[in-house]
Amino acid sequence: MTNIDIGISKEDRVKVAEGLKRLLADSYTLYLQTHNFHWNVTGPQFRELHLMFEEHYTELATAVDDIAERIRTLDVVAPGTYKAFSRLSSIEEVEGVPSSIEMVDLLTKGHEQIVKTSRMTLKLAQEADDESTIALVSDRMRIHEKTSWMLRATRK
Repeated sequence: MTNIDIGISKEDRVKVAEGLKRLLADSYTLYLQTHNFHWNVTGPQFRELHLMFEEHYTELATAVDDIAERIRTLDVVAPGTYKAFSRLSSIEEVEGVPSSIEMVDLLTKGHEQIVKTSRMTLKLAQEADDESTIALVSDRMRIHEKTSWMLRATRK
């Protein structure tokens, strides 16, 4: 294989990839949490939340692939184990089955955490002048900001 030459130094590619690894871990952890809640939600808002959670985890499944592929594009190995994700993620796993209201609150917090992780990663990408990562991360931020707004709106 030839050396990668995309106009970003190896040092900068590694720094950006480290931020992306955290974004990947947060996204995968939130994907699992959302899928779990989709399966286990009950209560008066069952149908609405069941369908909403399905939309969210489906979108997250695509996102984790996009993020992992960007890491690989930067010529860095993407994490892919529960152990790695648990070490890298800022989102805590949930024990048991919370109430539907608690599920909404936990997912809102998770989406907001991904926005914060995205902001950190965005700064690294900006410093490296990595427009492709900037675009990816900006899109992720917009999606998670909107999703957290929609989740909060169910609590009004």
